[in-house]
Amino acid sequence: MARKKEFDKEEVLGKAMITFWRYGYEGTSMQKLVESMGINRGSLYDTFGDKRSLFLSAMAHYEQTVMKNIIASLKSDDASKQSIIDLFRNVVAQTVKNNHYYGCLITNTAIELCPHDRETQNQVDTNFRQVANAFKHALSKAQAKGEIRSDRDINSIAQYLTSSLQGLQVIAKVNRDRDTLNNIVNVIVSVLD
Repeated sequence: MARKKEFDKEEVLGKAMITFWRYGYEGTSMQKLVESMGINRGSLYDTFGDKRSLFLSAMAHYEQTVMKNIIASLKSDDASKQSIIDLFRNVVAQTVKNNHYYGCLITNTAIELCPHDRETQNQVDTNFRQVANAFKHALSKAQAKGEIRSDRDINSIAQYLTSSLQGLQVIAKVNRDRDTLNNIVNVIVSVLD
């Protein structure tokens, strides 16, 4: 008879997500995962499969928790130009506040694995499209409210904002100076004027 698992799968998956987020895929050993998740190797393999399967699950968990929260305001019915500005300002605030800022797991993965890993590239691309669609939704709402000119190409702006969000998070891993990051945000959101 199989033993009942004595851990919360979502909780330990969250711990694995943070470990991959902190160290990257290559920098995360199975030993680091075992230690951070607080489960034994057998349970890890039985529940999540190998390291790669666990990583893909951790990325999906990141998208469903962290990214979903970040873009929620952009997807709301009352989204506006200010929702977009607030998102960027919140990224700066969280970056400066957090002593252990790891950037964005999706962006980190794009840099580390996408050049040579098609499956991961597809998962990252799906995430980037979700972010761009959330920006597009907010831009459409802002346009309908007259906050953004009607002749502006919201598809292109949404793609620009998506790439700018990723770039901001890369810069913030190196330079967490509030003024520098806010100056970058000022230029990014000027596209909305």
